[in-house]
Formats: sequence, structure tokens, C-alpha cells
Amino acid sequence: MTERLTNPVAILPDAMKGIQNIFKAIHSSGASGTVLELVHLRASQINGCAPCVYGGIKSALKNGETDERLHQVVAWRDTDLFTDAERAALALTEEATRIADRPEAVADPTWAAAAEHFDERELSAIILMIGLTNMFNRINATTRAKAGATW
Repeated sequence: MTERLTNPVAILPDAMKGIQNIFKAIHSSGASGTVLELVHLRASQINGCAPCVYGGIKSALKNGETDERLHQVVAWRDTDLFTDAERAALALTEEATRIADRPEAVADPTWAAAAEHFDERELSAIILMIGLTNMFNRINATTRAKAGATW
């Protein structure tokens, strides 16, 4: 498939300024970088976003994540490689990404599990990371961005 469009932030650079400000807020929240990387990767896997899966794995490895854990993110429920907090964040990611799959976007038990492990600042960062990742996934899918492309 041929890419349809240059990355929109290259065409509208002011958009990147806003995205960078959101990322700055996310990473100053106190939320674990590992959790944020896992959230980004899982949402990107669900949405089939090759550029984000590629970039997410590359970034996670750079920040100390292991190949073994990254290979298991797609099947996180079936392995003991993730902490209870990471599992809560991954469950929240799945439900918040697949909002059309159920009457309530995020079920109360899923929210309660996440709130048990993360304070309001951390939850805010996780939710913003889920939202940004879903935005990136949709932009990349729409423009047919190739894996290896970066923002």
C-alpha cells in the first residue's frame, strides 16, 4: 500500500506543539514509564497500527523493557510477567480502546482495579496516553503510514 499523505503534523506543525505539551504533562504525572509504554503498545496492537507497534517496541526497549515481556503484551492475561498494576492498566487500555464493544466503555470493576493501583494523576496520564495512542493509530491507519515512520 502506498502512503496517502505525509504525516499531518509535518503539514500542520502547530499540531505537534499541542501533542508535545500533552506528552510533557503525561510524563510529569508520576506514572511509571513502563506502564505508559505498555499502554501505548497494547492499544496499538488492538488497532493494528504498524508504525505505533514498531515505535512502541523500539521506545520500550530503549527504556529498559525486555523482549520477553514485549512479546507477551498481546497475551498479557496468560502470563505471569506483568504486575497487578500493569494488568490493571492493560485492562483499562483494552476497554478504553474498544469502547464500542460494550454498553459501558469502561466497566466499573476495570476502573476500580486501575484506581486501586494508580492515583488520580497517574490515572489521568494513563487515560491521556490511551487517548493519544488511539489518535495516532487512527491517523496512521487513515494515511497508511508505514512501520518505521516517526512523529
